[in-house]
Parts: sequence; structure tokens; C-alpha cells
Amino acid sequence: MKLRLRTHPPSMWSAYYRQLGEITRSVHTVRGRNFGPVAGPTYRTWSEAITASLDTIAVDLEAAGLDADDVRTVAAAAARHHTVLDETQPRLLTGDLWLPNTLLRNDAREPTITDVHDLDRTWWGDPASDWTIRMIKAKPDQRQEFWESYGRPDQSDAAIWRSTIYEARHLGSVRLERHRLGNRDGVQNTYASMAALSAIVA
Repeated sequence: MKLRLRTHPPSMWSAYYRQLGEITRSVHTVRGRNFGPVAGPTYRTWSEAITASLDTIAVDLEAAGLDADDVRTVAAAAARHHTVLDETQPRLLTGDLWLPNTLLRNDAREPTITDVHDLDRTWWGDPASDWTIRMIKAKPDQRQEFWESYGRPDQSDAAIWRSTIYEARHLGSVRLERHRLGNRDGVQNTYASMAALSAIVA
């Protein structure tokens, strides 16, 4: 059985995140021709792909009996400000690369990644929108070592605006997952967070 990160003390996690940065960077260097899920459908522009994804999330939320007006507000903002989104080029995204989807060597003194798996959500799009990047930015802890091997993120005004759209997309998916798991409080908590994001991108 392969080990997971939490079998090592937190003092050793920096090495893991540097490796994760190398792996993610190698994936993000792969260029594509169009945007959207690798399995399709694909889109000519990134704004079309993002808007379609947000619309799909909204439909799924409404089918589950949840309010999705805030997700639709973000989708409309993405369509309206499409030129900012369309500054990007299609690169391969992992879609779901994070701690649960990595396996480590049993006999290594420090966390050493040997395998990654569960990459069925791969996309062509802006690397800044990848789930891995979202999770790295979530906390100012050892995970910040990721940037040492991946490279520092773009901090331009356009990049920050795009990252708000991406966070809203992730949060819409998180809302749906929390509903599936029966986490009612977690579902409700997403609405305040989404309201703040909607105010920024509108």
C-alpha cells in the first residue's frame, strides 16, 4: 500500500509541495488547440468554455433544488468581459490533482510522489484555473513551497479578475458536492462567499 502525505510530519511537507509544483508545471506546459474538457465538448475561446461550464453547474444545482442565480450572475460576467478571459492560451489542466490523488513511496525518508491518479477531469484552459492552483492559494502554510518549483503566479489586474471567475466556478462545484454529501451548512456557507465574488466580477 502506498503512503499519503499525512503519514509524514508537517515539518516534512515542503518537499512534497515542491514535487507537486514540478508535476503540475509539466502538465501545464502541454499546449492544446481548443478550450474545454479533453473528452469534449471543446470551444474556440476560453470565455466560451468557462461560460458553458458555469451554465452547466447552474443547471445541475437547480436540478438538485438549489438556488443558482449567483452562478448565473458570474456566467453573465464571464461572457460580458470575455476579452479578459480570452487573453489566455489553451494548456492542459489536471482538473483534480490534490493530496488524495497522489501516492508516495513507502520507504522514502521524506514525502516522495510516485503516482498521480483520478485525472478524469482534465481540461484545456488557463493553468490559473486548475484545482491544484486553487488549493495551493487556499492557505499560507507549507503548500506555498509549490511556487518555488512551479513558478510565481501572475499578479496583474487581469489575472486577479480571472482568478475570481475561477474561484466562483470552483465554489459552484463545491456547493453541488456538499449537497451530494448532505452537508447543509456547507451548502449555505457558499452563498455568502459567492456573493462577495459576484460583486467583484459584475
